Amino acid sequence: MRLRNKINLSTAFLFFCLFILSNISIYFVFSNLILDSEMEQAKAEAEKIAKGINDSLGTVSEETLLRAYVPIDGMIQIVASDNKSFPPVTSPSEKELSNRSVQYFSEERSDRIEYSKNTYSFDTIPIILGDGQVANLQVTKSIQTVMEDLSTLRLVLLVVTTIAMIPMLISSRLLSNFITMPITSLTETMKDIRKNGHFKRIHLEDRSKDELYEMGETFNHMIDLLESNFEKQDQFVSNASHELRTPLTIIESYSSLLKRRGLKEPEIFHESVESIHSEAIRMKEMVEQLLLLAKHNEEWNIQLEVIDLGEHVRQTVKSFESAYHREVHFQLQQEGIEVMVDTQKLKQLTYIILDNAKKYSEDIITVEVGVKDESPFIQIIDKGLGIPKDDLEKVFDRFYRVDKARSRKKGGSGLGLSLAKEIAEAMNAILTIDSLEGVGTTVTIQLLNSK
Repeated sequence: MRLRNKINLSTAFLFFCLFILSNISIYFVFSNLILDSEMEQAKAEAEKIAKGINDSLGTVSEETLLRAYVPIDGMIQIVASDNKSFPPVTSPSEKELSNRSVQYFSEERSDRIEYSKNTYSFDTIPIILGDGQVANLQVTKSIQTVMEDLSTLRLVLLVVTTIAMIPMLISSRLLSNFITMPITSLTETMKDIRKNGHFKRIHLEDRSKDELYEMGETFNHMIDLLESNFEKQDQFVSNASHELRTPLTIIESYSSLLKRRGLKEPEIFHESVESIHSEAIRMKEMVEQLLLLAKHNEEWNIQLEVIDLGEHVRQTVKSFESAYHREVHFQLQQEGIEVMVDTQKLKQLTYIILDNAKKYSEDIITVEVGVKDESPFIQIIDKGLGIPKDDLEKVFDRFYRVDKARSRKKGGSGLGLSLAKEIAEAMNAILTIDSLEGVGTTVTIQLLNSK
């Protein structure tokens, strides 16, 4: 059974049961109140009749007294202790009550009885006759009108319950449609994705932030992650196959040359080994960068801590100078610039920019740390060839190289700035490049996660 039908049937059944229970409760409470009230009224009338008869016995005959006090719809009689009864007196509409069997009761009683398919209140009260004998004054009064009213109430409640089932069924259907609509939309979207192979998202009505909305939002977020990872995987495969083809071809060519002439010609041997080693190193760096670029931002595992930005960059510059034997001029605008960053990711980002500056500039590299518009920044300035204005917007594209400054002879893969851009976005930092051809390039890292 489909979920929609389950919800429809279960809610309709639940509403029906609740409605039946409420109507039954209403009926029994109301009927008990009415019947109790009727019985109390009949008992009060019987007590009043008993008092009047006791006061009049001896002065008026019993038959005359009974005729004077007979109920409109009932019967009155006196029953002696030996179960002998004076002739009962009945109202014109209740002649059949005179045929009812007689019984003496030693105590006062008040009951509801059934006779000839009618309902009566029956009250018996002890009285003392003129000769001193104890007898029962028994008053029987019809309450059939009340029972008919209760029967009418049952019929009304039954009809109301039947009629109420119509809006119940309609409302349960609307409720099931409302609940299952997002689920149906989700299912149809997944079927469409499976059929066409294209990522799709479900449309969300931004009216209520309930669990169904959260489910749709989670699904759309999952699709975003899948699409992003799929695109990164596709890019990785495409980029890797494209970029690894050249070094593999070079390695294959030099390997073939080594097999043919390497043992006989030492110069060719050394040249081939050097080229193979160089291409292997470049392939290793390229694969590492491709793997990093294949990560989603949420997989970078950013670990924030508060550091002194000036001191951190100073140590990074010293390590770079020692490793590459390049002179770097460090400038600090002010002491005590505290920021909250991932130190390892910031160091990696700084190294990528410094490495680019080293490759494409022979002059001194300048690194400046300061604060602008309440945001700490790091600027790396080189006096190299610069980047043409038309190429500035493309330098962050993967494998993009400016003709002069990004040639393979410099050892670059075209992935450095793309990786730097990814790291900056993962750190919530802004990476910008200003360059003038023939003058130099300035790369700015603006840190937004300041303390």
